[in-house]
Parts: sequence; structure tokens; C-alpha cells
Amino acid sequence: MKQLIKTTILLLAILLPALASAADFKVDSIYYNRINDNEVEVTYGLIFDHRYQYHGAVIIPAAVTYDGTTYSVTSIGEWAFLRCPRLTSVVIPNSVTKIGDYAFEECTGLTSIVIPNSVTKIGRQAFMDCTGLTSIDIPNSVTAISSYAFDNTAWYNNQPDGLVYAGMVAYRYKGTMPSGTNMTLKEGTLGIAICAFMECTGLTSIVIPNTVKEVGVMAFMGCPALTSLVVESGNPRYDSRSNCNAIIETASNTLIAGCKNTIIPNSVTEIGYGAFAWCTGLTGIDIPNSVTKIGDYAFEACTGLTSIDIPNSVTSIGDEAFADCTGLTSFTIPESLTYVGGYAFDSTAWYNNQPDGLVYVGMFAYDYKGTMPSGTNMTFKEGTLGIVGGAFHGCEELASVDIPNSVTYIGDFAFYNCKGLTSIDIPNSVTSIGDEAFAWCTGLTDVYSYIADLSRVSSGYEQFGDYYSPGRTLHVLQGMADAYRADANWYPCFGRIVEDIYLGDVNRDLEVNISDVNAVIDMILRGNTSSSAADVNGDGEINISDINALIDIILN
Repeated sequence: MKQLIKTTILLLAILLPALASAADFKVDSIYYNRINDNEVEVTYGLIFDHRYQYHGAVIIPAAVTYDGTTYSVTSIGEWAFLRCPRLTSVVIPNSVTKIGDYAFEECTGLTSIVIPNSVTKIGRQAFMDCTGLTSIDIPNSVTAISSYAFDNTAWYNNQPDGLVYAGMVAYRYKGTMPSGTNMTLKEGTLGIAICAFMECTGLTSIVIPNTVKEVGVMAFMGCPALTSLVVESGNPRYDSRSNCNAIIETASNTLIAGCKNTIIPNSVTEIGYGAFAWCTGLTGIDIPNSVTKIGDYAFEACTGLTSIDIPNSVTSIGDEAFADCTGLTSFTIPESLTYVGGYAFDSTAWYNNQPDGLVYVGMFAYDYKGTMPSGTNMTFKEGTLGIVGGAFHGCEELASVDIPNSVTYIGDFAFYNCKGLTSIDIPNSVTSIGDEAFAWCTGLTDVYSYIADLSRVSSGYEQFGDYYSPGRTLHVLQGMADAYRADANWYPCFGRIVEDIYLGDVNRDLEVNISDVNAVIDMILRGNTSSSAADVNGDGEINISDINALIDIILN
């Protein structure tokens, strides 16, 4: 199940250009998207559902006027010139500060490019597979380069083995690194690209100069022999305090890169994105009580880890934080935890040893493991705090689900492709609904939302899918229909929105009376305290206070 959702995300990244909407406007054969009231980015155009192909020599202006407003051109957007083989040259103005992901990928007709000294960032695969690109002029203003930005260009292919520089950024180690390599970066190095030393199994030590302004995520991913990782003193952005053998972002106290000899200082508050990813030599590490967040992919594929103590200070564990830690048999989950990311413990020894059925991580519904019986009615344990991303992805046998009013978030793809679901209640306790959480739930005809304040809810990308369903009804609280109709995260996927949820109507007979009081009493006596409708006072619990609140409603 989890591997399938990872594949879905990768496919989404590949297909997104074809799914995205057309540009905001076009001037002189160039398409633009508004960034704000003053700035635009160059983008691609869609003509009759086909991409417009830029060709020949393109001169991007520093500013463009449309409909009486003049905008500064500050960015070349994602996929802007993707697969434009007839593009022969492009002039980038000094107003541009960023070249986005995939911006010129597979522009095979490009032979040279001059990047102005206004640009500071070059995105993922920005010039990848530009096979004719032999000359690249990169200014010292560029400090951040993402992964594979220049891979399979004539320029990169012609570079000798060893550490390849793009301007003053250490871009990629090319070829096989000799065992026992102690890396010295050239004087004045300004940045280290994302994945620059990925899988350099021969790297044993490196010193980060005090001139470096940007260290890309996962720059040292898969360097199992790395034992010494030191930032030179005097660096204004990064440090290696207390001889920790790690790179720490000074201002945020985030550990962004570590190795098997790292000792996490007790001043660190976050273990960053991919900080120890694929550090197979790491066999154990102490996480101090200062740490509040473990980021996405932080310890991914640390196969040497067998156990880890997560302190009570930690409130958040990110996506795939410990995924593929195949030796991890045990870990502690603190009561302080408020969020667990998708796939956080996938393919660990701990997960593989769990019995089939709904697997919990602490108080978080983590994943349904194994084959779900047809017509399953899912009930969560009392006090469940969250439904982790992908927990029920593809569970077509799921017929109904009772989300407790203690749940605060529904993760990305949580109920993706649950075709058997026909209705669902979303309690007022929910403050976050992830990307495509209910996408492709094609049997879903009724959604009951008890959320009374949409402004406090974080809504993900296409949380109910990207299709309009005229037969689907959104049921909301009295007086809330206009708010839901004004929210683009909700209204497009519903044929109608109706105000037929009455505060206190526990048994849903469209009346509030003594039968609802009896229903709440019955729930309390049976220990069934998860109903959204029964949480009359909205405090996340069902008890005598709700009975009193219900009596007040009836009397008033």
C-alpha cells in the first residue's frame, strides 16, 4: 500500500505540468503567471490542452505591462520551457532571481546560457538533458543549486571526474570517490548543491568553509564512511557547535546534516530534512530534550539503527522520518507528540512485525496493514489524535469510518481511492486536511462537516479530488454554507452545499429535543464518545457538559 502511494506522488510530480492550469496572460509570445500585484514569472501556455512550444531566440523582458499594470519579471517558473527542442537561445534579464524546477529540461537545441548576476537559485533538473548545452555562465550570485540541475548536459558530461563546480557552488562529485577521501572545498566556495556528495561511499571527512551560504538538503546522503563533518569557524549561517560533527543552521538551531559520529547538542531544536538519510553506519544516537521536531526523511534508511528513544519534547515526526530503517525494532513515542507524518515507520522491523489490521503509532492511526475484509466499518480507539497520511490509501473495502472528535488532522492521501465509502463525518476538532485526503472516493455521496471556523483549517491540494461530483452533498452547520461556498478547497467537488446540521441534533432527525439528550446519555454509558454530533460544546470530549449544553439549547 505504502509503495503504491509513493509511486503516486512520483507520477504526480511527472504529470503535474500537464494537469496545471494555463497562464494568467500572454504578452509578445511569452506566457506569465502573477506572483503578486507587482511580480510575475515566465511560464508555459496551454493551447487546446497542448503545451505551447517556445522556439527560436527568446528574449525575456525585465518588466511587462498587461491590462494597464506593469509587472517585474522576477522568476522563470517551473516547467516554463520544458521540452522545447526548437528553443535555440534565451536572454534572461537582471530582474530574475530564480530559475525554477525543470525550467529548461530537455531543451536540446540550447547550446549556451548566460545566467545574470541577479539569480540566486537554480531549481531541480532546471537544465537536465539539455544535451546540446556546452557553455554555461554562472555568476557568483548563485548560492543554491538543486539536484540534477545540469545532469546530462554536454557541459557536465565533458567535466573530468572529481568534484564539479557550477560557478562557486560545489555541484556534484562525478565518478567513484576513492576510499578514505578527506574533502577540501576550493577557496571561496559559496554553496553546496542538493545531493552534491550523494552515495560518496569513500568520503570520510569534509570541512565546510566559512564562505558557504547554502548547504543543500541531503548533500551527504548515503556517505556511510563519513566520520568528520565540520563547519569552519566564522561562518555566519552554519556552525558545528560543541564539536558535534554535524552542520547546524545557527539561527534556527536546526541540525541539517549529520554522520555516524554526530553528537546532537542540547541546543538543537530540530533535526532537519534528510539530516541522517541513508547513514547506514549510524548504529545509535541520543536525541536531547531540546529537540521538538524530527523532519521529513530525517533518519530514512539508517539500517544500522535498532532502537531509538524519542524524548518528551518532540511534538512532530515528519514523513518517512524512519522509513526503511530495517533494523529498527523498537522506539518510544512521547505523549507530547501531536503529528506523525506519512510512511514515517514503513519497512522498519517494528512495522513488519505488527499484526494485520489497523496499526497505531502512539495515539495516531498509522496504517491499515494487510487485506481489509469487505464491508469493514472502521472504529478508532478513544482519544485518537490523528489519521496519518496514506493510512487507508486504496482500502476499497472500507464501508464506513467513525472519525473521533479528538482527531486534529487527516493526512495526505489518508482515504485516497476508498471507493466503498458513501458518507463521512469530519469533526470540529480537525484543523488540517491533507493533499488528496479523500480523492477518488468515487462512492462518497455525503460529507458532514462539523467545522465551525474554516479560517483555522489548513486545507491541502485537492483534498476531495480534482473532479466535480454533482451527486455529492456537503452538509454543514446552520449559517455556514456561504463560508464553505467561498472556500475553493471545498465547493468545487460538491453538487450542493446544505445547512442541515443543527447543533445538538445528535440523532440527525433534524430536530433538537429530549431524544438527543437520551442519545448522548446512551453514548456516554456505552463508552462511545467519538460522535461529532454529540460534542455539543465543541471541547473535543463527550460528557455531562454536553448534556448540559444540549439542555440549554432546548430551553432556549
